[in-house]
Amino acid sequence: MPVYAGRAGGESVEDFFPLWRRGKTGPWLAHRLDQDTAGCLLVARKKAFLLEAQALMAASGAEKIYWAILHGVPKGDAGEINAPLAKIIEGRKWRMAVVADGQPARTLWRVLGAHGGNALVEFVLLTGRTHQIRVHAAHLGHPVRGDVVYGSGQGQMCLLARRLALPLAAPISATAPPPAHMAPFVEACLGTL
Repeated sequence: MPVYAGRAGGESVEDFFPLWRRGKTGPWLAHRLDQDTAGCLLVARKKAFLLEAQALMAASGAEKIYWAILHGVPKGDAGEINAPLAKIIEGRKWRMAVVADGQPARTLWRVLGAHGGNALVEFVLLTGRTHQIRVHAAHLGHPVRGDVVYGSGQGQMCLLARRLALPLAAPISATAPPPAHMAPFVEACLGTL
């Protein structure tokens, strides 16, 4: 489900905020995920925590780990993608693209396993740009399975916000299990989780 209400309408995570509200304000989204990305999402119930978490994320102080199933298997076991990104607008549609004078975007990646000619890859975001993993995976030559914008778009998108950790005075971390449509592939690559 989308994190926030979109132009198409329909249910979103923010629709449930009134049920979680204590007092007159909040909760708030501390960050966002693409609509078809499963996994960890940070919601702040207090304004002070929201500001602290957002400042930490803006300073690249939060640990953000994603898993994706990619078309094909990248050459090598691991690497870093340092490819700046910019929004490209074409008519009424937009997408992100690797552009020399775009905003800096850095992603670490490593292959966790392969099965049937595709790979399970872990991505660690060093910056937090829109669609960063999806664009960087396509830039590697191996788009995320199911990605309708940067890949073939067949089936559900196979991207998971696997782990989110914030090194605050009282540390916060969460790890998400693979969603049902990714679980069999993850198990084939890693065994039982």
